[in-house]
Amino acid sequence: MDSSPAPAGLQAVLIVGAGPTGLLLALWLTKLGIPVRIIDKSSGPGETSRAVIVHARTLEYYRQLRISGDALAHGSTIKGIGIHRRGRLVGGLNFRNAGAGLSYFPFAFTFPQDQHEKVLVAQLAGMGVYVERRTTLTALEEDDGGIFATSQDADGLETTFHASCLVGCDGSKSTVRELSGIAMPGGTYDQRFFVADADVRGKAAEFSMNPCFTGTDFCLVLPLPAMGSTRLIGVVPDGVDREDVRFEHVEAAVKYNTELEIDHVRWFATYRVHHRVAERFRRGRVFIAGDAGHLHSPAGGQGMNTGLGDVSNLAWKLAAVLTKRANPALLDTYEPERMAFAHLLVDTTDWVWSGVTNRGWWGWFVRIILLPRILSFALWFSVSRRAAFSRVSQIMIEYRASELSQGGKKSAKIQPGDRLPWVEFDDGTDNHAMLDLLDWQVHVYGGMSPDLRKAVDALGIVCHEYPWTREVAAKGFVRHALYLVRPDGHVGFVDTNASPEALEEYLDRWEIELRR
Repeated sequence: MDSSPAPAGLQAVLIVGAGPTGLLLALWLTKLGIPVRIIDKSSGPGETSRAVIVHARTLEYYRQLRISGDALAHGSTIKGIGIHRRGRLVGGLNFRNAGAGLSYFPFAFTFPQDQHEKVLVAQLAGMGVYVERRTTLTALEEDDGGIFATSQDADGLETTFHASCLVGCDGSKSTVRELSGIAMPGGTYDQRFFVADADVRGKAAEFSMNPCFTGTDFCLVLPLPAMGSTRLIGVVPDGVDREDVRFEHVEAAVKYNTELEIDHVRWFATYRVHHRVAERFRRGRVFIAGDAGHLHSPAGGQGMNTGLGDVSNLAWKLAAVLTKRANPALLDTYEPERMAFAHLLVDTTDWVWSGVTNRGWWGWFVRIILLPRILSFALWFSVSRRAAFSRVSQIMIEYRASELSQGGKKSAKIQPGDRLPWVEFDDGTDNHAMLDLLDWQVHVYGGMSPDLRKAVDALGIVCHEYPWTREVAAKGFVRHALYLVRPDGHVGFVDTNASPEALEEYLDRWEIELRR
């Protein structure tokens, strides 16, 4: 979809931080016709990568933006999980189509962050948007008309820029969060963790994902075919008490845990893992997203995907309000929708990570009994596998408690706020294909009345009428009901009576004006 022309006099949104979160926000806004300025303190896209896993919900957003093909071309599908004890396979599972029937992308995917950034940078460049590198935010001040932001370039030159809004996508040590006075309570795990990319040989690297356990330790072995290397993630051994940890200090533990032969280490780093959520995600015209708003363990590869989900929630709301196509109250729904999920994610990953890394009897039980035996057994069953996929892939995220979610019946399977369930039809089409319009749209399954069709046409809203099939019924849709779908693919409003008046009342409440 080409970007719409920006209304005359519309000020840009200033984005601080050009990691995947900031870049995706810039892409969403540009496609929605909002001018952006994006600054970053680094000299270029990253050359190393901690975040590597991309989940189905992120790929669904990328399909909406018509860039999923570029992402898939630069990564690899996670085909299976092999659980090892001291390098010996004790459980495994083909995970290639774990989400079959749940998403257009029924798999998890490795797409290293440095490659990820390059793809997004190239997409933006094709639309005339470029990152201002080696530029830092030094001050910000808000007035009724916007944000006055002061930045400093590599030569020390300061510039003050007037923006409509400012979004901090600048990571765990966010300058935007600090300048806005937003606290980030939480804690830090005692252990120090390591991450390395290496050339390795051994059975513990034969699956797409290989958790390796011993009674006292663990190491995740994740081959990255697109990079021609293997990712190693683990805990720095207790006996290594120094700040300048190098790979040779953890090599013996890695070999003992995995029985791998390490031929060459390309990159190595250590880091502390935090579990924190900012006290708020918005202050006036300033918003934060990604690691600036939430930090958690790497369990499940959720971090980068959550940041990308943040901006996919925020972008269309910003665009609608800044172009006066919605009530400014629409922006009030960003913080509660995304903060609720951030707290749930931190609590869940904290429980998992604490168990996996625990040095006591509970950690031994999780590593030796729970994960190798019970988990591998449970995931053999399709019901368990689909439930695990729904949670880890983030397709289960819902905003049912949001003020933006209205209508429907409490007994219904599909509630306002849910992600629109994916349905594939006999002719190979699916009901997510038209979400690339990036606008509100009506979905009706099984036929619609002439009165509703007339009303929808008069409102200028796009309407998709889908056939009634066994799969449609199984997903929980109500025949002839009206489903109003938000630009981010979540259901905003449901009316089982398909009343034109109810639809118009919802749109009027939020002062929603459609983009065409």
